Amino acid sequence: MDRSFNGAELRLARIFNAYSLEEVAAKVGKTRQYMHKLETDQAVPTSQLLEDLANTLHVDPSFMFGKQTPWIGEEQFHFRKLLTTKAMIKQVAMARGELVNRLVTYLDTILKLPELKIPEVENAHSADDIERAAELCRNEWGIGLGPVSSMSRLAEHVGAVVTSFQGVSKEVDALSLSLKRPIIVCNDAKASTCRQRFDIGHELGHFVLHAGKVTGDRVTESQANRFASALLIPRSMMAKLFPRPRKSRLDWVGMREFKMTWKVSKAAILYRARQLDLITDDQYKSGVIGLRRGGEALGEHEDALIPKEQPELLVRSLELLANKKNLSPRDIAAALRISPAMLSNILGFEFNSQETSALKPVNGRPKLYVVT
Repeated sequence: MDRSFNGAELRLARIFNAYSLEEVAAKVGKTRQYMHKLETDQAVPTSQLLEDLANTLHVDPSFMFGKQTPWIGEEQFHFRKLLTTKAMIKQVAMARGELVNRLVTYLDTILKLPELKIPEVENAHSADDIERAAELCRNEWGIGLGPVSSMSRLAEHVGAVVTSFQGVSKEVDALSLSLKRPIIVCNDAKASTCRQRFDIGHELGHFVLHAGKVTGDRVTESQANRFASALLIPRSMMAKLFPRPRKSRLDWVGMREFKMTWKVSKAAILYRARQLDLITDDQYKSGVIGLRRGGEALGEHEDALIPKEQPELLVRSLELLANKKNLSPRDIAAALRISPAMLSNILGFEFNSQETSALKPVNGRPKLYVVT
């Protein structure tokens, strides 16, 4: 028996593609039981079966002969809405996180990516602890007390990778991976830039506050929310600039202007104002009801006026490799022993189908420059 075949890599590729054992078995003309034997190293595929599996799972046959490496531990994943996430979706997200990490690790070996500058703050439990942790980050990151122009760019500047998972982020509200090179996965199904910005702040909060801890419970999620609020709007600026209620009535015009300046949703502004006792509990409840009655519970009227933030680190890395090292995404896929289609899935955007020597935009989306 050829001991170099690695069934765990076959399982990784299967789960990455969101296939069950039965589905892969049907595609390659085998039984579920035999597929299970392959994944648990009780059997080795023939050359033809290996080719069929590779074509089905969008990998090179050599992918399934990779060295045995443990998957990223569950404690390194920070999931949102974990309790309502189906087990298979969770597994798919973890498999894609594993492959993104392999890509990022590869890029780290040939490029000088941004230095990791995310502090870890221990024992930050109280509201004041978390406020000070966010203030520490703003100070260390050199962003002062004003609005953050781009949360995606900030996260990447301090050493994280921001991306999205096609077809998974609709099921997983948001997630991040606490690794040597942290990874933040945004929900690309969200139309609101403000909510995506808050999500990035939330995941940065997990990196800062919860290193090595399992998250997803009410306490850690609440702490990460508090950090995001404090990072987006420092308490000193909130106290100074928040449009106070007039004769007990909320200043909606002022809040719209405040939202456009700070790129934070009105719902989050109300939440922040209540946190800091700038409005009463009754005023907060009134504001939430007002948003709901105005049809702004899921999306707010000004959302379309705030441009989307596009992550740039992975795209710029591909640009640099193509222009300076003559390495195309096809070359990168080969180095990872996967197909260009699978690399496209990992990156979250598609490649041009036609071979080209220059980087070109795809589907009119900004900054998505690729070479095949």
